[in-house]
Amino acid sequence: MSGAYDAVAVAAVALATVLVGALGLRVSRTTDDFYVASRTVRPGLNAAAISGEYLSAASFLGIAGLVLAHGADMLWYPVGYTAGYLVLLVLVAAPLRRSGAYTLPDFAQDRLESVTVRRIAAVLVVGIGWLYLLPQLQGAGLTLRTATGAPRWAGGAVVSVVVAADVAAGGMRSITLVQAFQYWLKLTALLVPVVFLLLVWHGDGSPGGPAAVHATVTGGGTGPHPLYATYGLILATFLGAMGLPHVVVRFYTSPHGRAARRTTLVVLVLVGAFYLLPPLYGALARVYAPDLAATGDPDAAVLVLPERMIGGTGGELLGALLVGGAFAAFLSTSCGLTVSTAGVLAQDVLPSVGVRSFRWATLLAVAAPTALTLSAAGLPVADTVGLAFAVAASSFCPLLLLGIWWRGLTPPGAAAGMLAGGGLALGAVAATIAGWPRHGWPQALMAWPAVWSVPVGFATMIAVSLATRGAVPPGTTAAMHRLHRPEPVPPTPRDPAGVPRPWRGAGR
Repeated sequence: MSGAYDAVAVAAVALATVLVGALGLRVSRTTDDFYVASRTVRPGLNAAAISGEYLSAASFLGIAGLVLAHGADMLWYPVGYTAGYLVLLVLVAAPLRRSGAYTLPDFAQDRLESVTVRRIAAVLVVGIGWLYLLPQLQGAGLTLRTATGAPRWAGGAVVSVVVAADVAAGGMRSITLVQAFQYWLKLTALLVPVVFLLLVWHGDGSPGGPAAVHATVTGGGTGPHPLYATYGLILATFLGAMGLPHVVVRFYTSPHGRAARRTTLVVLVLVGAFYLLPPLYGALARVYAPDLAATGDPDAAVLVLPERMIGGTGGELLGALLVGGAFAAFLSTSCGLTVSTAGVLAQDVLPSVGVRSFRWATLLAVAAPTALTLSAAGLPVADTVGLAFAVAASSFCPLLLLGIWWRGLTPPGAAAGMLAGGGLALGAVAATIAGWPRHGWPQALMAWPAVWSVPVGFATMIAVSLATRGAVPPGTTAAMHRLHRPEPVPPTPRDPAGVPRPWRGAGR
C-alpha cells in the first residue's frame, strides 16, 4: 500500500470529524445539549447517527475477517447485528424515550426508585463502554500499521485524541452531526471499491464462486463446538443491541416516542444496506488473500484487497478510501461510546454534574480503554465486540424488558438479575481476554456466555422479584403510565390562509 495516500486519508477523516463536530459546538451550551442534544434530533438524522456509531470496527473490518477465516457461518454476525433493532423497535424504543431519562442508570433509578440499582447499572454501562472501545482502538492500530507501517499503538492514539476533543467540546449535539456524516462516508468507502473488485473478479473468470465461502481456510467453524457458538452469537446479537449504552442513549435524543420508532425503522434500512458489503470482501479475500487467515491477520482483508486485485495507482487510491472509511468507523463508534460512558461517569462518579464535569469524564472515558488496548490485542475485532454484546444482553436486556413491561419488578430483583447475568458474563469476558480456558467446553462456555448468562439474568430477576413482592416501588403505577401512555396525535399545521399542510413531526 502507498503510505502517503493512506496517511492523507486518515488525516482528512480526522480533520473532517473535527470540523463537522465544530458545527455542533456552536450551539452546545446547556447540560441538555451535551447529554441528549436537547431532545430535538429528527428521525432521519438520528438514524444516520445511530447507524454511524453502530457500524464499528467489527462491522467494517471484523466481519470480512471472520468470513475469510471461517466462511458462511459468520454471516450470522451481520444478521444478528441488524435483527437486534427489530426487538428495539417493537419492545423498547418508544417507552424508553417516554421515560425522559438521560442515561440507562437514570432509567433504572426512575423506574425502580433505587440508588443501589442505579449504581449497579452505572458500573455495567462503564464496563460495556470500555469493553466496546477496546476493538475500536485495536482496529485503528491495525489499520494504520497495515497502511503505513506505523506502530500498532499509533492508530489508537489518533482515535483517542480526536474523540476526546470532539466529545469534550460539543457533547451529543456535535457527535450527532459527526456520526451521521461518517455513516455515509463508511458506506461510500466500502461500496466504491467493491464495485471495481467485483469487476476484476468477473474478468478473472469468477474464480471460487459460492463454494469459496464454504471452503475451509483455517479449519472452519468457530471452535470445537460450532453449533453452540452459533446459538451464543445469535442470542448475544439479537438481545444485546437494546442494552448497548451508546445505542440506547441516542433514543433519548428523539423529540417523542413516535420519532424513536421511526428512527428505528430507518436504522434497519441503513444498517441492512451496509451489511450487504463486508461479506463480499470476506468472500473475495478467500480467493485472493487466503494467506491472511494463516498468518493470523484476517481483519486486514478489507484493506489489502485493492492492492492484491488491482494494484498500481488505482489500487492505492481505492485502498486509501478504505483506510479512511475504517478510521471513520473507529471514530464514530468511539464517539458514541465516549458520550454514553462520560455521561454516566459525570453523573455517578465525579463529584459535580454539569458541562465541566462532563468534559473531565470524557478524558477518563477515553483514557482507561486506551491503556487496556494491548491486553486484548490477540482477539479478533468482531469477537471482542461480540463479548460486549453478551454482557449487554445479560444485564440491560432483562432490566429494560422487565422494567418496561412488568409491574412486578422490584429493586432487589433488578439488582440481583443484573449482578448475576451481567456479572457472570463479565467474568466470562475477562477469562476469554486473559486466554483461559483454551480448549473444549470450558473455552466455548466462556467465549460465548450469552447462552447461559441471559437466562440466568432473566430467571434471577424474576425469581427475586417474586420473592420480594412487598418491595415493588410505590411509584410503579405512575412510572408504567409514563412509559406506555398514548401520545396525542399532533394537530394538522395550517398556513396563514387556513389550508392544511403536511405534518412533519413535533418539536419544530
